[in-house]
Amino acid sequence: MRYNPATKILLKRIAAILLLTLAVFMLMQWANYPSSVERYYSGGFYIFICSVFHPVLNLFPFSIGDVLYIAVIAYLIYKMVGLFKLLFKKQFKIIGMQLLGLVIGVEVGILAFYLFWGMNYFRPSAAERLNLRDTSFTTADLRAVTKLLIDSANITRARVTHADMAQTNSTIYQTAVQAVKSLSTDSVSFRSYHPDIKPSLLTFLLNYIGTSGYYNPFTSEAQINYQMPVFNRPFVACHEMSHQMGYGAEDEADFAGFIVAVNSRDRLLRYSAYHLAVSEFMYSLGRRDTIAYKELKAGISKNVRHDFKIEHDYWLSYQNKLSAISSVFYDNFLKANNQPGGLETYNRMVLLVMALERKYWVN
Repeated sequence: MRYNPATKILLKRIAAILLLTLAVFMLMQWANYPSSVERYYSGGFYIFICSVFHPVLNLFPFSIGDVLYIAVIAYLIYKMVGLFKLLFKKQFKIIGMQLLGLVIGVEVGILAFYLFWGMNYFRPSAAERLNLRDTSFTTADLRAVTKLLIDSANITRARVTHADMAQTNSTIYQTAVQAVKSLSTDSVSFRSYHPDIKPSLLTFLLNYIGTSGYYNPFTSEAQINYQMPVFNRPFVACHEMSHQMGYGAEDEADFAGFIVAVNSRDRLLRYSAYHLAVSEFMYSLGRRDTIAYKELKAGISKNVRHDFKIEHDYWLSYQNKLSAISSVFYDNFLKANNQPGGLETYNRMVLLVMALERKYWVN
């Protein structure tokens, strides 16, 4: 039986879709075995990815991932315009073929996402890997640790100079990278491979969707919003580079970024971490005990309070319907990737810090 060229292309695309679907399905079955993912992916294949991608892409001062996203978006817009033209001309067979091609593209993207980085979502949790399984704590424990963090934020903020606040982005990035490298040398749990942080070409868009930075799983690059308040940037840089380490979940990346930052000797980087921690802990305390929340809030120094206002006003100035839509999308994305709490996952950093406090300091 002889097929015409169009039929051959159709059969090839259907076969490709079936094979890609099978590949994604098999990968998701593997996700049910965290110890295997840890051993063969996070501790094996992903290290190879880092060793290849990071040294090469670090040579570029701009984000290749941003360029990739811009190119993909431009291509999709071009294809959508073309599909509408074909629809107007009633060329339904060509439309069908092109839609099959788009399905193939989406499946290739999904497969690449999980192979290049996404499987880290399914490794054993950081609590297991760091032996911080005891995440239970009382409101009194939470209040005590929140008080310690507020004191630390107040002290580190008092040490931050005008020169620290006037640092260039380049200096901030270099400091964060050195902090990651330093901890990586001392701890296997925070091992990094040629870490780097880049200013995002899409910062104008990140502002409007309320995003301080993001990690590109396709190029293994960490990008940062370079316009947000200067005291936020150092911690965000560490957070995004924590994703490069293989910390997939957002709460785990927050925790890893926090550990990196507080182990640094840089004044602004340490303050940036405590500033974030106070925000997270006060939020959690406020949901448990409003009286304790009000008491501790009064103990936050004038300068730290002022910084929180600067941060609030900055994001408020960009707040719009686009940020609400992006939040819903990202919330569902997190839930689909082993983070059932969605955006609430960010606040689970408190559990890990409390577990660390319990392990080493709380009697």
